[in-house]
Amino acid sequence: MAHLIFKDINKVYPNGFHAVHDFNLEIADGEFICLVGSSGCGKSTTLRMVAGLEDITAGEFYIDGVLANQMSSRDRGIAMVFQSYALYPHLTVYENLAFGLTLEGIDADVIDEKVKATAKILGLTDYLERFPRALSGGQCQRVAVGRALIRKVNIFLMDEPLSNLDAKQRVTMRSEIKQIHRSVGATTIYVTHDQTEAMTMSDRIVVMNAGRIQQVGTPYELYFHPQNLFVAGFIGEPPMNFIRSTVENGHIKTAALDLDLAPIVKDVKAIEGKKVVFAFRPEAIETEPKDKNSYAIKSQVELTELLGDTTNVYANVGDVNVILKVNPHKTPAMGSEFTFYVPHHAAYVFDEETEQVVESDQKRH
Repeated sequence: MAHLIFKDINKVYPNGFHAVHDFNLEIADGEFICLVGSSGCGKSTTLRMVAGLEDITAGEFYIDGVLANQMSSRDRGIAMVFQSYALYPHLTVYENLAFGLTLEGIDADVIDEKVKATAKILGLTDYLERFPRALSGGQCQRVAVGRALIRKVNIFLMDEPLSNLDAKQRVTMRSEIKQIHRSVGATTIYVTHDQTEAMTMSDRIVVMNAGRIQQVGTPYELYFHPQNLFVAGFIGEPPMNFIRSTVENGHIKTAALDLDLAPIVKDVKAIEGKKVVFAFRPEAIETEPKDKNSYAIKSQVELTELLGDTTNVYANVGDVNVILKVNPHKTPAMGSEFTFYVPHHAAYVFDEETEQVVESDQKRH
């Protein structure tokens, strides 16, 4: 295991592109951290700086209290798993797993023991004599993970390792990687653009945008307590609904809405006259109010999608498009008027100018 500290890390390329801005983070021994964000947000660049594949322009990076900025990749105790499996096609699974140990000159008996133990963990025992071309995508990715695992390093770096797999294989590999992490205990940094991977696998998630950290927290914290509009819109599928308005006399007013903010905003006077964003998650709505602590919102249904356990309802609230998730047995008819309810505890308000969440007295659940 390893304890990692990032202090004001910046990466600026020779052409002047500033890829990572003031990255500050502390990762505990054995923690599983996911870096998430859209393409080009700086997450893979950050991973490559950890690996020593990219120079750090400014800032300090520590591994177990030792400054590692100039430390060679070999000395960092790191193993990487990439998006591409990067297996040697002319070598068997056994030989691919053993390759790194063979280069280190480790005794053949020790290699054999380590390869078989690793293969057992990954369910590859029956495939040791096969070549990569005879394996499925999921099996190839397991071999790639095994090649990193067998080295017994303290830090695992994974860069979009499941992006080449189909949906079913991704679900299987997510659970397998998490189980491997529990059994091995190595500090893991996992890069992905897939928020489902991040939510289901990580101890904490680092959400990045345009090279900057937007928020760091547990999956629960990011889902129920987003600190800004970007995190609120990025975490959750379908994404959070946003309705923009100006606060007038403590109310959000649009052609279709008139909502009193007093029940959900701690200091309504502080946002009087400001442009704000009223937000709620598609799955947080109710078709019938459980009590008086909710907002009734009228909408016009445009389209419905039955997904089995739920139905996605695409509707308009005035001129704003929203997505709602409802019980399939209570699916409204297309073209109908549909009143839904947003519980006060599930409603958010963001300052449109700063994009930061407005403080609330509501307990999120």
